[in-house]
Amino acid sequence: MNPEELEEDYEERPSFNEEIDSAAIEDAVRSMLVAFGEDPQREGLLNTPKRVGRMYPELLSGYRTDVDKLVNKAIFNVTYDDMVIIRDIEYYSLCEHHMLPFIGRAHVAYIPKGQVIGLSKIPRIVDMFARRLQVQERMTRQIADFVNDLLHPQGVAVVVEGLHMCGMMRGVKKHDARMTTSTMLGLFRKSINTRQEFLDHINRGEAPLRI
Repeated sequence: MNPEELEEDYEERPSFNEEIDSAAIEDAVRSMLVAFGEDPQREGLLNTPKRVGRMYPELLSGYRTDVDKLVNKAIFNVTYDDMVIIRDIEYYSLCEHHMLPFIGRAHVAYIPKGQVIGLSKIPRIVDMFARRLQVQERMTRQIADFVNDLLHPQGVAVVVEGLHMCGMMRGVKKHDARMTTSTMLGLFRKSINTRQEFLDHINRGEAPLRI
């Protein structure tokens, strides 16, 4: 599958061809400030709507990522059929339920079948799916499916760890609770030994996930 076809498959519906309406965000933030009982005209808040309006295009840039530019022809024919692992990829995302951040790290592995991808592209793929309104479970699967469809490797494995502000700042208020999700495709799903090798690699020397 070429990058153009991937871009069609991985653009979320509805289409995100239009730019984010920053002016509408600014108006919404002013209304929220009033609803909070605040004064949008006081010094500290006067430019807050504009700041927030400029912030969301960056935080949600994954919707409009150009897949062709992201990959940038960095797929190479290489005779190598052992595991490739990129671990401890930090990410920042927004929970779609409360629009509060969840942050953490992702570990991505694949076993090539004649093709490898440039090292920097895997973190960029993680960012493409993280910088959206997300749930961690879906993000994990999207990353794995994208790498699988792009490279057609023998297998893909993705493990994502996350600390969710919606469970730390509000609601249950559990500061040290972290969420782990995984997707295993191909050999990583079929072979216990392959899967365990991957898990051993990412657990070796791992520090606790902290803010």
